Amino acid sequence: MNNTTLNLLAVSVFALTLLSLVGPLLNISPGAIAVVITGCAGAIALDRLSWQGKGANLLLDIVSSQSSGYRQRIIHHEAGHFLVAHLLEIPVESYTLSAWEGLKAGLPGLGGVIVASNPTAAELLSEQQVNRYCTLWMAGIAAEMQTFGTAHGGDDDKRQLQRLWQQARLVGVPTARAQAVDSQLRWALLQAQTLIEQHQKAYCALVEAMTNRHSVDICIQHIEANRSDSAPNP
Repeated sequence: MNNTTLNLLAVSVFALTLLSLVGPLLNISPGAIAVVITGCAGAIALDRLSWQGKGANLLLDIVSSQSSGYRQRIIHHEAGHFLVAHLLEIPVESYTLSAWEGLKAGLPGLGGVIVASNPTAAELLSEQQVNRYCTLWMAGIAAEMQTFGTAHGGDDDKRQLQRLWQQARLVGVPTARAQAVDSQLRWALLQAQTLIEQHQKAYCALVEAMTNRHSVDICIQHIEANRSDSAPNP
């Protein structure tokens, strides 16, 4: 269960507990409260099983959309993905900054960066390619941590990395060199943090461009105009 669902569940439990306490004062029958509780529990379970939590993401996004801090976290998170994808020469096709946009694009989270090729079968990739995608998926968390000190998003990113790594049969790589998932997560996070730090000016320019909802081509122009020439080629 991801953090979004847990947050929604906690809010629901609080609201229903409050309803059960004040219900008698408002002449609401215990039977009606029981129906509401059962309905909410069923809706959350159905969302998790059928929609992989997308409904919870959408509801939380609507409730939190008025918070500028919440929106800034999403923009900085997705800008981390965008920047690292470009630096690692993984073509970016589009990006979303809300759960509704992500839902229409087929993405599970509160936002997302859509790249030209998103691998699902690790046996088709080399070790270097797997490392590149792992770094890409951890870049959102790295960007949040760098900007805000903590990361609230990234559950879906971690699951993608874990699925890829657990299925991995790397081309030409001996089994003895396979790492644990946790080790790969830490390694990829460090690589993403390093890339963002090396190109901090380009990252800030990209955040501004995405805040203004510029196209992918314009965002890339902002990166190229501000990237650090002294940073090593990733």
